[in-house]
Amino acid sequence: MNATATATSTAPSTAAPTELTDLLATLDKHRGFFLFTLRGLTDEQARLTPTASALSLGGLVKHVRTVEEAWMRFAVGGAELMQSEQGDWENGFRMLEHETLEGLVADYEATAAKTARLLADLDLDTAHPLPAAPWFEPGASWTVRRVVLHLIGETSQHAGHADIIRETIDGQKTMG
Repeated sequence: MNATATATSTAPSTAAPTELTDLLATLDKHRGFFLFTLRGLTDEQARLTPTASALSLGGLVKHVRTVEEAWMRFAVGGAELMQSEQGDWENGFRMLEHETLEGLVADYEATAAKTARLLADLDLDTAHPLPAAPWFEPGASWTVRRVVLHLIGETSQHAGHADIIRETIDGQKTMG
């Protein structure tokens, strides 16, 4: 089965751009690059791990979605809500046999739409203390704005990973 991935805009439409519409437009642009990389792949191709890393394209979709959902829980309710759902770390980067690329992309697009809805009701200046973790500065807080910027970075980084994996599979490139 071939998955047809298309970028769908989740940015609210208004006459004059706002900071939120600009942030969501930027996030959507990078989601579009990521999803473009997946176009025309079979489920079997999406499961491949053709580089030195264990990353697959289907696994990247799962990971980017899971990370976005966790950070949006943080934006809404801080570290406690962020950590209220435990992820499947073992399979979080793997596309399992029963999963389809089409289904993973649909779930990711649903998450993107939910993110836009949630952000429409949040103040970008609201801040929450970060969870205790060795990679976070102790006692630091992030605003909702910083969370969106982090999602942009995360999505962009993994779009680059996806491009390398896709080029290794069949020579296709997102940009080029």
